[in-house]
Amino acid sequence: MQGLGMGASLIMPIGAQNAHVIRTGIRGRHVALTVATCVLIDVSLIALGMAGFGALIESSPLLMALSRYGGALFLLWYGLRCLVSSWRGGDAPNLSGQPNGGAHQALGTVLAMSLLNPHVYMDTVVLLGAVGSSLAASHRPSFAAGAMLASLLWFTGLGLLARRCSSVLGRPAVWRSIEAFTGLTMLVLAALLLRV
Repeated sequence: MQGLGMGASLIMPIGAQNAHVIRTGIRGRHVALTVATCVLIDVSLIALGMAGFGALIESSPLLMALSRYGGALFLLWYGLRCLVSSWRGGDAPNLSGQPNGGAHQALGTVLAMSLLNPHVYMDTVVLLGAVGSSLAASHRPSFAAGAMLASLLWFTGLGLLARRCSSVLGRPAVWRSIEAFTGLTMLVLAALLLRV
């Protein structure tokens, strides 16, 4: 339960990955591929964190600086992209059912949104890894399983809910609001990352 609760609290806040899953769910194309990729990435990174990679990253000033400034740059770029999209009123999800790209493009996009996002590493490898590693050895597997289950439940639910609510979420005004909120959130996270 501790792993499930902590995993959910770190995964659920809006960010690049969640916004991408929502957009994919609204479009109704490659939803399963997108959700499965997000879950597999989280599961792999949680396992790395539990194996001690989080402590390794924290002990290296160079790796911490790279993640900090690289992460802030990614968040700044993505936040500005969302705000420009919201302001222009374009880039709303395509509900026509026409393909916006094949499975390879969908996979490449979700990999970029996940692996270039610094918060994925901070949340899974560093934070969950640090908490999990501090537990007694007999409790670590269940903590990791709980955190992994949180990822599975969240991304599956988010993708399915976005698909079911596509008629509302796909409206230009609603999507512009989502893009604006996401963009502002990314800029705030970038500023916080630089202040650490």
